[in-house]
Amino acid sequence: MRMTLIATLVMLLALLGMAAAEPGKPPRTAEPGIMLPPNWEERFMRIATVDDPDRRIVRHVHINPDAHGRLRAGMPAPDGTLLIMADARARLDAAGQPLRDAGGRFLPEHGWIAVFAQQKDARWGSAPDTGLRNGDWRYGVFDGAGRSRDVSLTPCFACHLQARAAQDYTFTLWDYAATLGSGP
Repeated sequence: MRMTLIATLVMLLALLGMAAAEPGKPPRTAEPGIMLPPNWEERFMRIATVDDPDRRIVRHVHINPDAHGRLRAGMPAPDGTLLIMADARARLDAAGQPLRDAGGRFLPEHGWIAVFAQQKDARWGSAPDTGLRNGDWRYGVFDGAGRSRDVSLTPCFACHLQARAAQDYTFTLWDYAATLGSGP
């Protein structure tokens, strides 16, 4: 329930940012350095799946394998972490309700409707200030085909800054790392 609420809040803020750019500034696309790597769907590890009943979507959260291998509970994400959240529409029945698998999870339609990226790079924390700053994190928004969207990223920064500064500005990743234990 908590994860669904958090995921819904994050997506709502992102959508609000898509609808209106920052006042007095042109909309920004994915920040410099944020790209979707080729074949990320095959190479990255899925660490969470979140069903959103209000929006009737399924959100898959992925992490690059190198960062996954260096995750430690209670510690900031390692430099080079790339998180990708990919949203798919839930398959609906004739009454417009999401179809569910045997475990009660939504069945996703094929293909993504939106993709969001959050990447950590120590060089970005010391880069000239371009507005909001979330440690060494930057964000990107892409369409379902992986093309960068020309939208404001302010909602991404604002939500992660206000809600999760103590958890290295992450939601699902921090919670997932806690399940791994403290490591070696």
